[in-house]
Amino acid sequence: MAFIRPWYNVWSQEMEGKAEFAKAEQNRKIKIEEAKANLEAEKLNAQAEIERVKGAAEAIRIENGSITPTYIQYLWVRQQGDLNNKTVIYVPTETNLPILESTRGIQIPQENN
Repeated sequence: MAFIRPWYNVWSQEMEGKAEFAKAEQNRKIKIEEAKANLEAEKLNAQAEIERVKGAAEAIRIENGSITPTYIQYLWVRQQGDLNNKTVIYVPTETNLPILESTRGIQIPQENN
């Protein structure tokens, strides 16, 4: 028993070291794969951004030759659809442009307490 015990301790520590090394190696591989996945995601996001910018540039190129007051009115009216829970009243004017600041001159009377 006195001969086997030291040999077993050495062997046991060697096995524990190998297990820790294998675990560290596995964790390193996992981190590498996660980094590769992040890199691939960033590349795809960059490609998507490039395509979005190309589309915006093409739209600007097209609009530069054809922007008219009527088209600007159309864009303004289309933007109004994005307003949530607001009432918008369109008032025709002599120039057929919407009144954008109709509430600027309105003063709300204050109650005297």
